[in-house]
Amino acid sequence: MKIGVPKETKDQEFRVGLSPSSVRGLTDRNHAVYVQTSAGLGAGFTDADYLQAGAKIVDDAATAWDQELVVKVKEPLPEEYHFIQKNQLLFTYLHLAANRPLTEALIGSGVTAIAYETVELPNRSLPLLTPMSIIAGRLSVQFGARYLERQQGGRGVLLGGVPGVQPGKVVILGGGIVGTEAAKMAVGLGAQVQILDVNLERLAYLETLFGSRVELLYSTTSQVEAVVPRADLLIGAVLVPGRRAPILVGRSLVEQMRPGSVIVDVAVDQGGCIETLRPTSHTNPTYVEAGVVHYGVPNMPGSVPWTATQALNNSTFPYVLKLADKGLDALAIDPALAGGLNVQAHKLIHPAVREVFPDLAG
Repeated sequence: MKIGVPKETKDQEFRVGLSPSSVRGLTDRNHAVYVQTSAGLGAGFTDADYLQAGAKIVDDAATAWDQELVVKVKEPLPEEYHFIQKNQLLFTYLHLAANRPLTEALIGSGVTAIAYETVELPNRSLPLLTPMSIIAGRLSVQFGARYLERQQGGRGVLLGGVPGVQPGKVVILGGGIVGTEAAKMAVGLGAQVQILDVNLERLAYLETLFGSRVELLYSTTSQVEAVVPRADLLIGAVLVPGRRAPILVGRSLVEQMRPGSVIVDVAVDQGGCIETLRPTSHTNPTYVEAGVVHYGVPNMPGSVPWTATQALNNSTFPYVLKLADKGLDALAIDPALAGGLNVQAHKLIHPAVREVFPDLAG
């Protein structure tokens, strides 16, 4: 099969769809891989690395896109819509529930679009979302701690405190992978940490991880209202696969937070769970609303592309290989991969996305 790897175009997105190691695995099986020049440079991979792995380097995005299978990291942007072709396979993160224009473009193109974030194993785990969720969860505290600095517009709070001065308070909405990884980082820094979740089994599991170092709370409206105003750093870590994230923190509650507090919403690529938070970019990552610093970069792992590209490829490569070897037949062979199917033959397929856009369901 002919496989294209375009250079990512999202603001400061330095990850790349295939690493040289993954390319080698494909070319060893006689697949042809076309990598746009400099596509891997931001992640530390040169064109020479790809050539050594057996890839062909192409000068422009149009050629990289003009292949049977296109492997990316982030969703196509509007300026890339015209590259999408009928009967083509597209494998990347899509997050369609928060992006109607892209959903319409994919349906109109006739492409077969498979989303990393909805590939689902029988145990309901999301193997291609997990590695980036781990990274985003850890980065949420790293960035949150930075923007709490006074020079960055924050309250001037050191999350770990010092002897004689209490540490900062971190409130995490959601105890899944993102929330768990955020808590690990926050606990490691010495912060006071609270996790809210509606799944009692998950809270019980988190107790085995953290013991008394983290306060584990059942999430209700009144509980959220009680803890959010006292947070120095509020992290949104809510995921409903394929659907928009529910709004858990309204504007009136944000207005009760102390000036210079920080909000980091990792769920922003699925619409976000905090009413006042909107998508930002690595170039302009924050804004202040109601006196609170808001951070809403939807591609947080793009800031650590060397780590993130390899972590992502470790998970995506087996599925890329199946698609390259079997084409569309791979969807019939692998139910997890079939769960990733969002759009095919001008139709919206994934049930969760169909619920978000019933008028596009056909």
